[in-house]
Amino acid sequence: MRKMKADIVVIGAGAAGLCAARQAASAGADVLLVDENKLPGGQLFKQIHKFFGSREHNAGMRGYKIGRRLLEQVEKCGARVLLDSLVYGLFPSRPAETGATETSAAEISASDISLGLIHRERSYSLEAKKIILAAGARENYLAFPGSTLPGVMGAGAAQTLINLHRVLPGRRVVMIGSGNVGLIVAYQLLQAGAEVAAILEAAPKIGGYGVHAAKLRRAGVPIITSHTVSRAFGGEELREVEVAALGEKGIVPGTERIIKADTLCLAVGLSPMTELAWMCGCKFVYIPSFGGHVPLHSEDMETTVKGVYAAGDITGVEEAATAMEEGNLAGLAAARSLGFLSAAEAERRKREVRERLDNLRSGHFGQVRRESKERQLAVMEAK
Repeated sequence: MRKMKADIVVIGAGAAGLCAARQAASAGADVLLVDENKLPGGQLFKQIHKFFGSREHNAGMRGYKIGRRLLEQVEKCGARVLLDSLVYGLFPSRPAETGATETSAAEISASDISLGLIHRERSYSLEAKKIILAAGARENYLAFPGSTLPGVMGAGAAQTLINLHRVLPGRRVVMIGSGNVGLIVAYQLLQAGAEVAAILEAAPKIGGYGVHAAKLRRAGVPIITSHTVSRAFGGEELREVEVAALGEKGIVPGTERIIKADTLCLAVGLSPMTELAWMCGCKFVYIPSFGGHVPLHSEDMETTVKGVYAAGDITGVEEAATAMEEGNLAGLAAARSLGFLSAAEAERRKREVRERLDNLRSGHFGQVRRESKERQLAVMEAK
């Protein structure tokens, strides 16, 4: 098996991974950035809407432009980028101590782990002094009769079709979920020429930002709360969607009605892609508001496996701006741990990043995230 080496390997070239690679490579580390997709940028290149917030968080700039700028910065820093490449596993290479059944996370570090990599149909064993996991998140699915019909898809899949491939997934769309993803993708479907027949939300109120919902309402799109899809009908393709009201005990009998549609988009949340973190022995904590099980990590984004860092949606699903800042932290911390930054310089730059993160996590929604992160830190310190 062929071998590759790097000071720092970053897995995932989305918002968090690009920022981590930029910070570490600009400090002088030999960085290898790996992504399974043919194009880097993750979700950024699908986002044609303008970001909110402050200027330091790219307010007013469209997501794909942020992605282009980050990629240019990474390339200028000298980081190596491997696209269309899959890291299929992280394997401890140091045997367990005599009498032990397996090597625990506390006993191994990143330098004891080999990464299995497939690049251009060839297998490689990849070794690194530090590893940054920035694998992102996957879309959740919703099971119901007819959910496997052609035309039923994740909202992210629809966004990929219209914004990356310029393909309209259907002419008449029903969206399930009124979080920011559902609202933004619904509006982008309108811009692409589709009719959005309705947006359904199981909760009694809209989950996303009011500004996104207001644009859709001005365009005449009904947003129906306390409703969900009960069944979908069609032969070789979706033709009708049955929706129903939700009560305390589930679907309310007698409230079912039919909406004609050839596309049903599901925007029902995301789950962190944590498989690699599980494989290398990271310890986890279950936080429902973060999307499920997430790896415990320090304020420097280091997991319970020494030298293995996590950043972005793998640590809890949040906004792209937050993922970028977590990537900045992980990249700075990994570079500092290898001596590429002085303690004073690293601490100054990390403090600036943490201040920006605190600003992003202000307000009620951010407070939930901030408190959960603080609980993670308390658990790490206790261990």
